[in-house]
Amino acid sequence: MADATGPSAAPATSAETEKKTSVGIVEPESKPQTAEIKRWGDMVDDEEQPGDTASSSDDKVVEELKVDKLAIDDSKKINKFLDDPEDSSIQAVTSGDTPYTSAATFEDLNLSPELLKGLYVEMKFQKPSKIQAISLPMILTPPYKDLIAQAHNGSGKTTCFVLGMLSRINPNVKRPQALCICPTRELSIQNLEVLQKMGKYTGISSECAVPMDSGNNDRSRSRPPIFAQVVIGTPGTIKRLMSQKKLSIIDMQVLVFDEADHMLAKDGFQDDSLRIMKDIERLNAQCQVLLFSATFDETVKNFVSRIVRKDYNQLFVKKEELSLDSVKQYKVYCPNEVTKITAIKDRILELGESLGQTIIFVNTKRSAGMLHKALVDLGYEVTTIHGALTHEDRDKIVKEFKDGLTQVLISTDVLARGFDQQQVNLVINYDLPVKYETPSEPHYEVYLHRIGRAGRFGRKGAVFNFVMTDRDMMIMEKIDKYFGTKVKEVPSWNSEEDFKAALKEAGLL
Repeated sequence: MADATGPSAAPATSAETEKKTSVGIVEPESKPQTAEIKRWGDMVDDEEQPGDTASSSDDKVVEELKVDKLAIDDSKKINKFLDDPEDSSIQAVTSGDTPYTSAATFEDLNLSPELLKGLYVEMKFQKPSKIQAISLPMILTPPYKDLIAQAHNGSGKTTCFVLGMLSRINPNVKRPQALCICPTRELSIQNLEVLQKMGKYTGISSECAVPMDSGNNDRSRSRPPIFAQVVIGTPGTIKRLMSQKKLSIIDMQVLVFDEADHMLAKDGFQDDSLRIMKDIERLNAQCQVLLFSATFDETVKNFVSRIVRKDYNQLFVKKEELSLDSVKQYKVYCPNEVTKITAIKDRILELGESLGQTIIFVNTKRSAGMLHKALVDLGYEVTTIHGALTHEDRDKIVKEFKDGLTQVLISTDVLARGFDQQQVNLVINYDLPVKYETPSEPHYEVYLHRIGRAGRFGRKGAVFNFVMTDRDMMIMEKIDKYFGTKVKEVPSWNSEEDFKAALKEAGLL
């Protein structure tokens, strides 16, 4: 614990931050905010720098990642605020004459007995969620059309593409047949954990391909070829393994992009993602492409529709219906930074201590370090994660939070997407998410992903948005207008009764 709450979570020194690593070049903390990396998640996970060679890869096989040790203990995931998600606004648009029947049970999908056992015994599922019931027949029915799928955070999207990958594996072919690309190492490891749990009885092999820290500069060249049947990883690492001929794509049946809007956005991982997709299509034109995300802005949606096969299927939710019903959103006016910190400590965290875990989102590493120090100085035990930490420290901090050893996690947007922790019932937007190029404009997709950390699979939760400046007020108004909602105001930042009333309304007290 000392490492995560102390030195490992503090901002890096200027000398350290200027050092070139596998996650890119970290800007010195002393520079103004405009010098921050322009990427979502604060730091790019495995951005390939000019002049990078194979020897600069930070890869390790799944055994070295110790994914089993990152696994979540089910006994710690009891949550009294769990409701079934409704997802009533999901709409499906199918192409061509292929008939699809919504699956009332997992048996309706003609899955193998081994997969059904994994679903019922390991995952403890009883029946498909609505998105699973609608999308799985589209994924699993020949001729295996491409799918662009958008649905609420926490609605069960991961199960859809994991089950899709596992169901298409030929156990007799000991080479990669399914590939899943994710924006961060944390999400890659989490998805691999789900796949290994769901596929426990199938004998299907899997491996993670993500950046890793190491003192050895030639670790990639010594890595053996991948023979795992399912590979999950980040785009730069996957692309390098393909170029080194260590990841065969000749037998690829399914290609998945998780958080697909970011994977295919210009300010995301578009170049690497398209290269991977085109290389696979060149060798296997029938490879099914599955694109999953809670958000697709219009620009990305139009682009995505042009790169998949023309007879693709769609599953989507209207943007005004995306905001999670099970999560109550509030805004809190604070006159200055000191009152924001006081409200967090004396109001939200004190009241929320028995309600589960809390994630506090900030926009920069600098804000993360400042808030971390302030809360620790006030006697609160918190951990902090951002893209400039070493991969080992990030894994350690995530594991401690998932194991329930820490209750409060401060994070940049490196964990805004896909991070699944059942016990998170409170999210605090210490900084409202804004677009880098135009900081007066809200980043609507990131906002939705952030609040979704408190709404995993229909659970109840509360989100507190801190509003301090006139710009913050304007951003909050734009968020209201965009999603067609009215975020309720907590009357006073200093009133315990006002926060109690908000938590009661959210079903948490």
